[in-house]
Amino acid sequence: MATITDIGLAAAINILSALVFLVAFAVLRLQPINDRVYFSKWYLKGARSSPNHSGTFVHKFVNLNLRSYLRFLEWMPAALKMPELELIDHAGLDSAVFLRIYLIGLKIFIPITILAFSVLVPVNWTNSTLKNSNKVYTDIDDLSISNVPTGSQRFLAHSVMAYVFTFWSCYVLHKEYEIVVAMRLHFLASMKRRPDQFTVLVRNVPPDPDESISELVEHFFLVNHPDHYLTHQVVYNANKLAKLVEEKKQMENWRDYYQLKYDRNPLKRPTRKTGFWGLYGHKVDAIDLYTSKIDKLSKEVSATNCIVYLMG
Repeated sequence: MATITDIGLAAAINILSALVFLVAFAVLRLQPINDRVYFSKWYLKGARSSPNHSGTFVHKFVNLNLRSYLRFLEWMPAALKMPELELIDHAGLDSAVFLRIYLIGLKIFIPITILAFSVLVPVNWTNSTLKNSNKVYTDIDDLSISNVPTGSQRFLAHSVMAYVFTFWSCYVLHKEYEIVVAMRLHFLASMKRRPDQFTVLVRNVPPDPDESISELVEHFFLVNHPDHYLTHQVVYNANKLAKLVEEKKQMENWRDYYQLKYDRNPLKRPTRKTGFWGLYGHKVDAIDLYTSKIDKLSKEVSATNCIVYLMG
């Protein structure tokens, strides 16, 4: 059974962990080497320049200004007081939505906590079910539903509060979702138009013996959507080609290794077993073995490359 000490210890661990992560975030934010990570939007706007271009070598990676560490949390009150539109312009839409997540938590759990302590705690605590039983319990259990006797009408309070808590949570989430969607639409509408905002993904294009995939897609959109079509980019799966190229590169490295070995000792041709990892099988000339493998892979690479080219 959980005691007040156990709950206090768990809360202390969580609070200390949150403080450690907060301090780590704030300290890393002050380091010049992380400047582009934490202020990327300012760099895109041209409102901030990299601190790595000036100062000594150490100053390019570590902030040695001790005063900045004394006020490293000053940005938090400023961010909370900043209007949403100004915050979006200053730090981006994600930052404004991230702050609203905390507001959602407060809006949901503060009323629920007040209702729980004003309704459910008295309902549970005014019973003596656990006290009259021979079960082991703690003072915290007196405030829980386990202190309500079986079949008691007091369970109705828990049922009603469950519906109230669920309704309130869904209502707050629905309202906040509407606000976030409106913020996102306003943000996109106020941004400069970009091609990726009007991109359409087309898949499973049927093959045509007279046209390549690229020509087929271009012809289709020029005929059916001439006023809206700008350009297209064919994306194909070249994993097999990349795997063959990588395998060929490895074979070339092995051939060069054995060739170098032979150049150092021309009296003896290097040999290698044909089995797995060269552990078993017939011994053959290593240079000839890898040369034949490279020739075979070269043909496969050319054939696969032709297929990819015809798809494009």
